Amino acid sequence: MQKILFVCLGNICRSPTAEGVMRSLVAAQGRQDEFFLDSAGTGDWHVGQAPDRRAQAACRRAGIDISSHRARRVRPEDFQKFDLILACDRENLRDLRAMMPEGSGARLAMLRDYSTETPGADVPDPYYGGDAGFDETVQICLQACEQLLRQCQEKNGD
Repeated sequence: MQKILFVCLGNICRSPTAEGVMRSLVAAQGRQDEFFLDSAGTGDWHVGQAPDRRAQAACRRAGIDISSHRARRVRPEDFQKFDLILACDRENLRDLRAMMPEGSGARLAMLRDYSTETPGADVPDPYYGGDAGFDETVQICLQACEQLLRQCQEKNGD
């Protein structure tokens, strides 16, 4: 089983979008039992809240429902529980490295490390912008998650 955690700052925009996109891709292939997916934030401002309404709307336009998600903060045990922790931007990656307990088994990377178009780039934070930024986030996550799923399949010999 592949255990993947998506991480952004507050866990109400980018990371729940990435989680929702990946869930959708995995479900489309009938591979739900092969993945454990979650998302979290490095900050605690939005703990317990639903995703931003604009993120939910952008996901809905793409046929993805993230409405049941509730924001949470990254916990120390996440670094043992997950195989791969994907940060949405360099600041989150830096924070994750600082939070990571010694001897943790998780591998840290950027979500867009899996992008064929812009490897290693940040997923722009749409929070302070308009609806178009949320739609762009969905597209960025879709492109990166498609490649991530493809690499997971290759790793498993599929």
